[in-house]
Amino acid sequence: MSNNRREFLKLAGLAGISLAGTGLMSGCATAEQPAALADIRKQAGRSHTQRFNMSGYSAPKLETVRVGFVGLGMRGPGAVNRMSHIEGVDIKALCDLRPEKVQAMQKKLSGTSHKPTSYTGKEDAWKEMCDRDDIDLIYIATPWYLHTPMAVYAMEQGKHVAVEVPAAKTVEECWQLVETSERTRKHCMMLENCCYDFFELLTLNMARQGYFGDIIHGEGAYIHNLVDLNFAKDGYYDMWRLKENLHRNGNLYPTHGLGPICQVMNINRGDQMDYLVSVSSNDFTMADTSRQRAGSDPFYKEYVSDNYRGNMNTTTIRTKNGRTIMIQHDVSSTRPYSRIHLVSGTKGVARKYPEERIANSHEGWLSDAEFKALEEKYTPAITKRVGEMAKKIGGHGGMDFMMDWRLIDCLRNGLPLDQDVYDAALWSAVSPLGEWSVANRSQSIDVPDFTAGAWATNKPVDISLQRGGTTNVKA
Repeated sequence: MSNNRREFLKLAGLAGISLAGTGLMSGCATAEQPAALADIRKQAGRSHTQRFNMSGYSAPKLETVRVGFVGLGMRGPGAVNRMSHIEGVDIKALCDLRPEKVQAMQKKLSGTSHKPTSYTGKEDAWKEMCDRDDIDLIYIATPWYLHTPMAVYAMEQGKHVAVEVPAAKTVEECWQLVETSERTRKHCMMLENCCYDFFELLTLNMARQGYFGDIIHGEGAYIHNLVDLNFAKDGYYDMWRLKENLHRNGNLYPTHGLGPICQVMNINRGDQMDYLVSVSSNDFTMADTSRQRAGSDPFYKEYVSDNYRGNMNTTTIRTKNGRTIMIQHDVSSTRPYSRIHLVSGTKGVARKYPEERIANSHEGWLSDAEFKALEEKYTPAITKRVGEMAKKIGGHGGMDFMMDWRLIDCLRNGLPLDQDVYDAALWSAVSPLGEWSVANRSQSIDVPDFTAGAWATNKPVDISLQRGGTTNVKA
């Protein structure tokens, strides 16, 4: 190697430029790196002047929350049903591209007090719904690529927004959500239901009361074999979720495991993500499945590809305060369902899967009786208030109902939301940032601060039901 070559490599290393194989991998598009990833580092490093701090923001009280739903496929019908059981909710509109989906939901609501208007049959029918002046909240349960455009448009029309996960697919979309919410002063809550599961709420309350001491490390995941569902013709409309697994390699669905850990660590409210590193395995399942299906059914020929994302993605994150987070994504391996949910502190540890356990020393997990005593002591107010009714009404064991009830109760009482637009943006941004890291031989990449520094003084999530908890549930 020549002296000039050695000097170049030395200077490149000092400048933070990584070399992979024979090509410079500094965030520019290459043959190995899709052009869509080229702008991620630029978007991640954007400076932002906060127009208005939406963290802790209390919007004016709404005695009745008038709701419009868009997307009545996989998740939407369940949300409509749950909302119909909550006091102070008026379901004003139902929207889906497919008329039969709207008609089916209208039939289920017949005989109730809700008389929604139908919007269907046109690609932009949802805009007509958002344009109405008698709707307060737009509830979005559509394919991922529509989440940000719909949320931004709804806020522009003066509506609060509740949007399914992930709230955005790109870092640029994350910034759009933040800037629109701050400018319009309308809530944008990502519907991360796992933050409202019973054990996650328990461990959050324990962390708030210091049981675990200083939080050191957290782990979360979405490990769920979805191969058959993703390839099912009658599964996701127009095979949209299968398409998401093509040409994107990273953690496509991080927020179920990430959200509860971020709340325990007070991310965006006392701590902030600093940088992340992401690595993916090869794909050992999806490409083979596409070829097998196409061999017996021509319908699948267009989905035959060697560009499916890897089975297992592992993303590690370091925070400004020196904590670490590990998030995994695997929806194509034969593994039992798990979100991990591990909280590790200086005084104790909690783990949800394969079974709920707490420990306060290195000697092992507490006994069932000891765990039960802790559960009775630390069960939070929201679980005591609506937990049993949530189990009856349902939605992933009840957590979906607790999420919807909490959202409505906060809007009716003029309280800050547990999840604000900064959470929606940050938790969603882990996907595109991780994709960039995977494409660049697992280089670290800075995580943008969507709060513009306000994280240092923002207050932690309050789940005490102070001034709230007044909304009743209808059987």
